[in-house]
Amino acid sequence: VFDDIRATRNTDYVNNLWRAIAVHPPTLERTWERVKTIMGTPGALDPLVKELIYIAVSVTNNCEYCIATHSAAAVSKGMTPEMMGELMAIIGLANETNRLAIGYRVPVDEKFK
Repeated sequence: VFDDIRATRNTDYVNNLWRAIAVHPPTLERTWERVKTIMGTPGALDPLVKELIYIAVSVTNNCEYCIATHSAAAVSKGMTPEMMGELMAIIGLANETNRLAIGYRVPVDEKFK
């Protein structure tokens, strides 16, 4: 798996996440295949959009490691500081309104179902 990570990313570096989960080879293999397929395969979403979504989920889950690695990946794909600022504003807003909707137990409007 490490050889495939190096080849796919065209690097000699294998980051700490992969080294940590390598203690359980089935998890390493399964996770790498999913990351490679979802994040690395062209699809309906632009590669930068995929990274922005990953950052948003990572911020919400408070995963410092994933925020750092996917922010670096997003910058390599064209994210600007202005884009990061706007993304953080959206994340903050979504988390706030999500909590309000949950707290008030707001029923979903029929027209949105």
